[in-house]
Amino acid sequence: MRAALQKSRISPDRAFEVKFLKAPHFDPNWHFHSEYQLFIVLRGTGTRFIGDHVTPFTQGDMVFTGPNLPHLWQSGHEYFEGNKDVWTEGIVVYFHEDFLGHEFLQKKEAYQLRQLFGRSQQGVRFIGGTQEKAAKLMEELLQTKDFDGILALLRLLNFLAGSQEYKLLSSADYTNLLKASDTERMNKVHAYVMKNFREKITLDEVAEIANMTPSSFSRYFKTHANKTFSDFLSEIRIGHSCKLLLEKKMDIAEICYESGFQTLSNFNRQFKSVTAYSPLAYRKKYADAGYHP
Repeated sequence: MRAALQKSRISPDRAFEVKFLKAPHFDPNWHFHSEYQLFIVLRGTGTRFIGDHVTPFTQGDMVFTGPNLPHLWQSGHEYFEGNKDVWTEGIVVYFHEDFLGHEFLQKKEAYQLRQLFGRSQQGVRFIGGTQEKAAKLMEELLQTKDFDGILALLRLLNFLAGSQEYKLLSSADYTNLLKASDTERMNKVHAYVMKNFREKITLDEVAEIANMTPSSFSRYFKTHANKTFSDFLSEIRIGHSCKLLLEKKMDIAEICYESGFQTLSNFNRQFKSVTAYSPLAYRKKYADAGYHP
């Protein structure tokens, strides 16, 4: 199991790293690291975890995360079934805050960049025209070398820093209290939930996976996830139902049970609590647009 903190994702002789990713699925481990990270999904769907924020993701999802903010793009079940016609693609950029020197961010000219880096502590999702143009800049960044790469990265960051087309993801009061051993334990819980959320999951089951008593696990999960396990499980199920509402021609009752809910009334109540829409209103608003809110 991957540990929480890794060796640097940036080569010692480079100021930043940009990589094109292509694999059957995205990295399935919930983790964090010391670098800033800008990531865009070029191909793939699933559930995204940023700090205490959980939501579905689709093609075009672009998120900027700050240092040590836990994150995970969990690909859907179909990406783990060995189907060669299903795979994921993305572009990721890593850099440290001081890649331009320790004093640069304190200068007047770097004010907007400081603001962007501050927002990244919660995770920032870019949307609309900003996402579309930034995606092109990230593709261009892949093709640049040496000092031209630094200039291309600065153009990209300057563009993002000046944009108002973004949404903050994790709660303002979220604090990462995880250690390496915690990350391994939480990964086991995440993996179990993602595999079994369509079925009934009890607190006793997940507590046993975490090697804890149910009461201890409840306190532990609330401390590290900033929400109860019940709320977390509900968000996973609602996220899956959002995907089904947009991707498949299933009626609401079918989606309810396919997503792990036992009654339609509870599904409707939980769905509106999480998304602020009824399932039918959600489908009507977003299905034609082809994206998640």
